[in-house]
Amino acid sequence: MIESDSVKSSNFAAVIVPWDVNLKQNDRNSESRLDEIVGLVSSIKIDIVYREIINIRSFRSSTLIGRGNIENLKSVIIEKKIQVVVFDARLSPIQQRNLEKELNCKVIDRTALILDIFGERAQTREGVLQVELAHLQYQRSRLVRSWTHLERQRGGFGFMGGPGETQIEADRRLIDERITRLKKDLEQVRRTRGLHRKARRKAPFPIVALVGYTNAGKSTLFNHLTGASVHAQDQLFATLDPTMRKIDLPSGKTVILSDTVGFISDLPTELIAAFRATLEEISEADIILHVRDISHPETRQQQQDVSSVLDMMVKDDVLSENWRSSTIEILNKIDLVDYTELTGKNDNIVGVSALTGQNLPSLISKIDQRLQCSMEKLTYAIDIVDGSALAWLYDHGEILERHDSEKIIQITLLLSPIDRARFEQLYTY
Repeated sequence: MIESDSVKSSNFAAVIVPWDVNLKQNDRNSESRLDEIVGLVSSIKIDIVYREIINIRSFRSSTLIGRGNIENLKSVIIEKKIQVVVFDARLSPIQQRNLEKELNCKVIDRTALILDIFGERAQTREGVLQVELAHLQYQRSRLVRSWTHLERQRGGFGFMGGPGETQIEADRRLIDERITRLKKDLEQVRRTRGLHRKARRKAPFPIVALVGYTNAGKSTLFNHLTGASVHAQDQLFATLDPTMRKIDLPSGKTVILSDTVGFISDLPTELIAAFRATLEEISEADIILHVRDISHPETRQQQQDVSSVLDMMVKDDVLSENWRSSTIEILNKIDLVDYTELTGKNDNIVGVSALTGQNLPSLISKIDQRLQCSMEKLTYAIDIVDGSALAWLYDHGEILERHDSEKIIQITLLLSPIDRARFEQLYTY
């Protein structure tokens, strides 16, 4: 059986932020970084009894932190009866193993912590499968720390006998088999999601996707705009699985609003790959609403973290390289700060309070205007017997003129660029 890195069974925890004093850390503040990792640990109901920022000039390949810091931490662990130490860093398998030996307690890194949170929060079948896949991929590289009997071998097969396979080889083989099965299951889920996405392309509703740093207020905004009751609270990764609802705009148009998983700095690569299908919902959006917590001291850095993930999706051919042109920045929590200087006269920025509802009508109007402005004036000659193509244009576009002849219907309308591409992919016009 493989040792789990879950920390839910532990009672007392220490949180350590190794801070490289030689780097600007993307202009981040060490205290904010500590607050974030404390928030992550607290979100799975672990009792944090000690927290520390360790300034480091050079990281050690064997233990990450120096001997003096290890000795100080050992004293704290004994005094406060700490069972788990959470490092806000990605530890190598060797570093994790050596630290556990030195500190005589469980040690987990930022990646394992986030995987644990995702595992606790995932609700849908896809979410559960994605988390398990990411966790197994992470654990596979750390099998060595779970076994002290690597010399133990099982007998071989066949007449020749042979030395057989070591326990760790057997475990790795079992993990690989499980990973293969999970990938097949996920591929089936993604095919199903693809069919749903294809069906939405035929539906007469533009898609508006909410993205943003975790705890920026996306789910609260989603609830206020749609009247839904999606779980929302002051907690990192309070929601994971995407949710969709219809909302009506002042012009009479209806759009589908999609709430997606929150982003975070240093998101584990295993999860970026695992949640690609979920992030693909963003690629289908006519408008992207980037929700920012404007009251957070590192709102600019959080903005960069979200943008970097979206740019990575561009490199993977999942998202259009012009995604910024279809993005509206939402400065949330304006009830807590003076935001007027931040918005200025930029038409792509709207300040709101998702909690109180302040300025939400302006946001809805902005979405409506953006959809109107992005529409192109097009003319199509539709075969008179092609009723489905004609109905599609009536559903998706704003009809300006129509001229009927015996064989052809010439129709002039306003259509969004995305809907134009959809129409010309579905029908040969």
